[in-house]
Amino acid sequence: MSPYAKNSQLAAYQSVSVHGAVDEADPHRMVLMLMSAVMERLAKVRGCIERGEIVQRTKMLHSCVVLIGELRGSLNLDEGGELAQNLSSLYEYMVRRLLLANLKGDLAIVAEITSLMTEIRDAWVAIGPEVRKSNHAVAPAAQMGVAAHR
Repeated sequence: MSPYAKNSQLAAYQSVSVHGAVDEADPHRMVLMLMSAVMERLAKVRGCIERGEIVQRTKMLHSCVVLIGELRGSLNLDEGGELAQNLSSLYEYMVRRLLLANLKGDLAIVAEITSLMTEIRDAWVAIGPEVRKSNHAVAPAAQMGVAAHR
């Protein structure tokens, strides 16, 4: 079997695996999946910068920007109050910084955004058990007094 065929089969398996996970995910888990995808791509960006792979770095950073845009779009600004507004501003800041990181090939900016996303993701993970216990995944953070993502 050629390496291309192996990669193609792996890609097909991963696609089916991801689509299955998405089909079964509640809104809290969907947001977590987006955050995890950003983290994974940021790790790849670091490697691309270190290896001087400009085209792949650009693709990965573009993907990060799109995913962060999805996170920002999932915010419930009507019910989320100040927290949702702050997250929206933070996501916007992260996008601007990632665009600059792409322009400069700057590892420090990528590390900064990785740190910010890690903090957000960790907080989101922490509220997961409470969300699942309440069975009100429409506004999971609202269960904790902090409505943010839908």
